[in-house]
Amino acid sequence: MPKSIFVANALPDDAMRLIPAGVEIDYNATDTPLSKAELIRRLKGKDGLICHITTTVDDEVLASPGLKAVANVAVGFNNIDVAAARRRGIIVTNTPDVLTETTADFAWALLMAAARRVVEADHYARSGAWTAWKWDLLWGHDVHGKTLGVVGFGRIGRAVARRARGFDMRVLYHDTVRPDPTVERELNATAVDLETLLRQSDFVSLHTLLSPDTRHLVGERTLRMMKPTAILINAARGPVVDEAALVRALTEGWIAAAGLDVFEEEPTIHPGLLTLRNVVLAPHIASASGETRVAMATLAVRNCLAVLEGRPPLTPVQ
Repeated sequence: MPKSIFVANALPDDAMRLIPAGVEIDYNATDTPLSKAELIRRLKGKDGLICHITTTVDDEVLASPGLKAVANVAVGFNNIDVAAARRRGIIVTNTPDVLTETTADFAWALLMAAARRVVEADHYARSGAWTAWKWDLLWGHDVHGKTLGVVGFGRIGRAVARRARGFDMRVLYHDTVRPDPTVERELNATAVDLETLLRQSDFVSLHTLLSPDTRHLVGERTLRMMKPTAILINAARGPVVDEAALVRALTEGWIAAAGLDVFEEEPTIHPGLLTLRNVVLAPHIASASGETRVAMATLAVRNCLAVLEGRPPLTPVQ
């Protein structure tokens, strides 16, 4: 009996061409997430599922008879009930590594844009309001020589820290698991508790997984610990930050600015953020370079095919 895969969201042609002709494919060639009922209907009888982070794969979805693999086209996997998949003997995979450097690049893009008020400057230049050079026009914050705090020191957090060396920055990090001391020496990074990081950092960049422990990790209590000149960057997961508290922090001056690529209720953004000039907003595009998105998709396809062919997946979720 031929293997069958349901591809629940649009993938690049390069990735789709990796699927052998003998494998049956049902393909939703759009970015629009399917309803739960439609997802269950189309998954019926399929051996594998390839999906984006926007597809919710809960225990009811995983109950599809014969399902062997769920390949997520993302490094995160909070859209999948991994515990339920394990109980059912279904292998879940993600796409780490291939997006690390690209995501770190974009975290720095947010950091620089927020620090130097690049979006405000662009709007000002386009508006026609700029009629003469001014001494005090759009003063921002220096980046070089400052302190960077990295919350979550996995692949992406370390890549962000590595870039700080070029700006001659002091690097603090907080994580529940400390890396090998050689990593700390290489990156000139110092492990501290979260409160110390928040109180001492000029820039706080979030790169932690979303879990019950990290949901609203950054809220009123923690935002009030930060310097009034500090800038918050979130290229991790939206619910790590309490957006209502962040609006108050940015409005009342608890912190200076923020750069956000992810949000609590994507694609909805807290309306209070939309009117603020001291926040840079991006529509979840940290990994959105052509090369990286193709690499993510091809890795997901290879993971799914490996499981269906009885081979170990390249990047299983542990």
